[in-house]
Amino acid sequence: MRADRLVSLVLLLRQHGRLSAAALARELEVSTRTVLRDIEALSAAGVPVYAERGRHGGFALLPGFRTELTGLNPDEALALLVAGSRRGAQAFGLGSALASAMLKVVDALPESYRDTAAGAAERLLIDPETDLLSRRLVAEEVPDAIAAEVLRAVFAGHKLQIHYAAVDETPKWRTVDPIGLVTIRDRGYLLATRSGEDRTYRLSRVLAAKELAEPAQRPARVDLDRAWRERSTRFRTGGDQVTVRVRMNPARREELLSTALAVLAEEAGSDGWLRLEVTFQDSRHAEWALWQLSTSAEALAPQWLRTSLRNRATALATRYGASD
Repeated sequence: MRADRLVSLVLLLRQHGRLSAAALARELEVSTRTVLRDIEALSAAGVPVYAERGRHGGFALLPGFRTELTGLNPDEALALLVAGSRRGAQAFGLGSALASAMLKVVDALPESYRDTAAGAAERLLIDPETDLLSRRLVAEEVPDAIAAEVLRAVFAGHKLQIHYAAVDETPKWRTVDPIGLVTIRDRGYLLATRSGEDRTYRLSRVLAAKELAEPAQRPARVDLDRAWRERSTRFRTGGDQVTVRVRMNPARREELLSTALAVLAEEAGSDGWLRLEVTFQDSRHAEWALWQLSTSAEALAPQWLRTSLRNRATALATRYGASD
């Protein structure tokens, strides 16, 4: 890993010209002390790194210096394949590999293309951390050690033990046969089988993972897109889903559809509002989705949902109606 870091350090200096120890430490995700030790190691190996003193000083390479690279390592190549955006790599614990791979890709470009590519990159921003309302878009965190263990089992075709915290259940150890990994809306999922039955696990709920030596029982090839569609269909049509009839302001339609599992019926009312029949994952999901829409929507049925929303609104009104 240190060899990869030293290469990344050289590439950073080649692309930026001069960087302080603090800036290098941020880019490489290490301490400034580690950066200084790496600079000494590069100098001892004959790489012409020199320090410039002063307010705008830092470390730089002698002009014209180039280094031969051995190419992308497996994690970096994988990061480029799965990372249509940086968030895709982050979901599988490959964020640092992606950053390192992109440095090598840029360095491999002909000099005439490099400036053009750098300029173009400054004009593109993909998946910023906040939306236009300054709401922070937080991706689910998966510890690197867990993500690495899951990845190894998936690629090696070995069984995997996971300590999994399902919703409203005590965490349990499970032994599964991993099929593949899927990321959607910044969430990572493990597709697997357990005792021959299809299972889908959210990576952020995996508390620990251990690759086993025993081969996984799974087909030699898999169509993940098809497998995901099939599981998605079963998820929407089974379990504890509830169907809700709702009257709502058309301006909030997309917000409702982004949370519903499916739309069964839709029509425009004479009052200008829409009437929809939609399904939700469960009763808690339905109540949460309608509550977010406030007075822009009214649940028409079932009655238990109307009662639950009324009780919640009454409790809130009582809280804010109380005098100091």
